[in-house]
Amino acid sequence: MPHRANPRIAIVLFNLGGPDRPEAIKPFLSKLFNDPAILRVPFFVRPFLARALTRARLAPATASYAKLGGYSPLLEFTRAQATALEAALPELEARCFIAMRYWHPFSMEAAREVKAWGPDEIVLLPLYPQFSTTTTGSSLTVWREAAARVGLAVPVTTICCYPDMPLFAGALAAAVRAAWTEMRERVPDHPVRVLFSAHGLPEAIVRAGDPYQWQVERTVEAVLRAWSDRQIDWLICYQSRATPQKWLEPSTEHEIERAARESTALVVVPIAFVSEHSETLVELDIDYRDLADRLGVPCYARVPAQNADPGFVGALAGLVRASREAGPGVLSHAGRRICPAGFTACPLVHG
Repeated sequence: MPHRANPRIAIVLFNLGGPDRPEAIKPFLSKLFNDPAILRVPFFVRPFLARALTRARLAPATASYAKLGGYSPLLEFTRAQATALEAALPELEARCFIAMRYWHPFSMEAAREVKAWGPDEIVLLPLYPQFSTTTTGSSLTVWREAAARVGLAVPVTTICCYPDMPLFAGALAAAVRAAWTEMRERVPDHPVRVLFSAHGLPEAIVRAGDPYQWQVERTVEAVLRAWSDRQIDWLICYQSRATPQKWLEPSTEHEIERAARESTALVVVPIAFVSEHSETLVELDIDYRDLADRLGVPCYARVPAQNADPGFVGALAGLVRASREAGPGVLSHAGRRICPAGFTACPLVHG
């Protein structure tokens, strides 16, 4: 590869993906449930259980996506983030590529595009602030397989997580503060509670050493520090349970029910989602809002996902710059392992 005065940097954005039409919902669910990082059962059992779960989830998922026009808007929001990130790095010859986990564009498609572009360096940047083996870990596995198959042999820097990166937490804190202030003005006679709602995870995965829950808690702590108001009423809850196992608690539904009993208004923050998709636009905005209205919650509001917010994009740009200074390898936003030793699934083995 010829030497360039200004090296080409390929930034690969990892995200979940979503069906782009009604006919894609079933294969999307099938790919999700056939992922060994998601369904942790013996390999010879997984296909049968995945088919059963796909059948069980198809009707509710179809109804959910119907509220969005029959497809997921996640790719559109991710493309907007990619465009904004390129613009935020004017000093670099950087180009963003999107690698979705369960629907197009898949990692293999992205790897071929990266190979054709001919970068000098690659930065792998998950749009998951908190590391989990079920999200970033799964995406890294399939990306590495795809890169090997297409013959991508250039230096790679992997950003594993950025749960309490100050720029990221500060941008989110500003949005939460604005929503909370507006709520206090709307319902001055009721208390207001902030629900930091994260995507759930089976407890067994956390017990096996996955740092996701701990990193979600780190994000919330960082947001509260940036907010600088310790008097607010807040808690962390979990949404989107998808399998029969015991999942992290409390559930978002349970906390909505409690708020109704206590006549408390709610500001809901999607703390682990940085792009709008079905779990924000339908689950939080429609399903949980309907539940809150039925139960008599005084007022319900939801903080938008970051999407292409300049503060969030600036945080991503900072991660890219820091990763280039650190050089090839795996790093957190702090450049080192941030997870306590007990979290054996952390991709950074050494501190």
